[in-house]
Amino acid sequence: MKTITLIVTCLFLTINAITAQTAAPETGSYKPASENLQARQQFQADKYGMFIHWGLSSMLADGEWVMNNRNIKVVDYSRLLHAFNPADFNAAQWVATAKNAGMKYMVFITRHHDGFSNWDTQYSDWKITNTPYGKDVLKMLSAECRKQGMKLGLYYSLLDWFRNDYPWETGRTGKGTGRTEKSNYASYLQFMKDQLTELLTNYGDIMCIWFDGHWDQTNPEGHADRGSRIDWKYDEIYSLIHKLQPQCMIGNNHHMTPFAGEDFQMFERDLPGENKSGLSFQKPSDAMPLETCETINGAWGYNITDRNYKTVTQVVQLLVGAAGRDANLLLNVGPMPTGLIQSEFADTLARAGKWLQQYGESVYGTRGGPLAPQPWGVTTQKGKLIYLHVFKAPEGNAIVLPDAKLKIKSVKLLGSSTPVKFTKQKTGITLSTEGLTFDGPDTIIVVEQG
Repeated sequence: MKTITLIVTCLFLTINAITAQTAAPETGSYKPASENLQARQQFQADKYGMFIHWGLSSMLADGEWVMNNRNIKVVDYSRLLHAFNPADFNAAQWVATAKNAGMKYMVFITRHHDGFSNWDTQYSDWKITNTPYGKDVLKMLSAECRKQGMKLGLYYSLLDWFRNDYPWETGRTGKGTGRTEKSNYASYLQFMKDQLTELLTNYGDIMCIWFDGHWDQTNPEGHADRGSRIDWKYDEIYSLIHKLQPQCMIGNNHHMTPFAGEDFQMFERDLPGENKSGLSFQKPSDAMPLETCETINGAWGYNITDRNYKTVTQVVQLLVGAAGRDANLLLNVGPMPTGLIQSEFADTLARAGKWLQQYGESVYGTRGGPLAPQPWGVTTQKGKLIYLHVFKAPEGNAIVLPDAKLKIKSVKLLGSSTPVKFTKQKTGITLSTEGLTFDGPDTIIVVEQG
């Protein structure tokens, strides 16, 4: 008799555990509004978004950290203002590319660490409407998102390599940009509040504010002490956002346990529970939505020499891997300085979108499934359907569902009538994958409960 190696799995999720994922977290005195809780549920159902790193830094074609990495002085970097002219920017094309990929939301860089504002802000002259291009790209993008039914979130950098009032003296980055004037956080805080008020007042419904840069004022990830060297006044910032748009979710890429007032937890370049990047020492929250952000090549912003493009298989398995960990995937593209999304990105996204057209029911609207991530893949769940996403043949050609009391109506491959054999045992229900072919990015077995 052939020996089947049982795959050790975790117990099935209970209904209470699933409900806990969307319940209001016990984070200080913050009580999310009902609109916010509804937005979280929709966010979890949407599963897939496009991140867009683009702006004046794209001109130098060396990634979005070029000002810091090359120690470019403010006086020199500011000369780029009169050369930036993204004549090929087309908001409709950006949104259509995301929709064609199967994405349900976009997160756009309104202001990155170089301090450049990608909208017509009234609180800084360092903005896109003062370039030869002269147009408010955020206004065009927000209008197009509404037209095409795409949700829009906004990335906003907390740190700034350009302004003098940001506390650069205690920061870890931006030391080589030539600032000598003493910082003034009270001034900088008011500047951020004014800009955030603009963004949440003049550009329609905003799905989320995606903060980044907190880590500039802490020790590196993995250090025993990750305390901030400044008081960011998050209570003031977060309450302002929730006052202006109660449904707007707040996330902060600080690589730590969520702070009071935040609505979702993010992981940079890691799936929840992993730490391949060295950035993700935080434990995944069981009280709020999760999101992994990753980029489609090596860089976030446009890098002319970066050809480390992800394949369709990598994109699909990254998305499904996130869904199987009850998380969203925010996949980044860095458009060219002209405003075009290069064909290598668009083509791969479109092909992954074709896969989603056929198998999207196993991703959209699902929650993390009954099994912890396995060497062969992950599981997702929706109602009475359990989806086993098999990336490679399991050891012993068997997958074990540990709930022996589970009533099964049918087991088959998604998208076909091909049945999958299963047997009930004391240890659970064993599904046989013998004879199945695993030649695509994801072979999906559907278990329908009776």
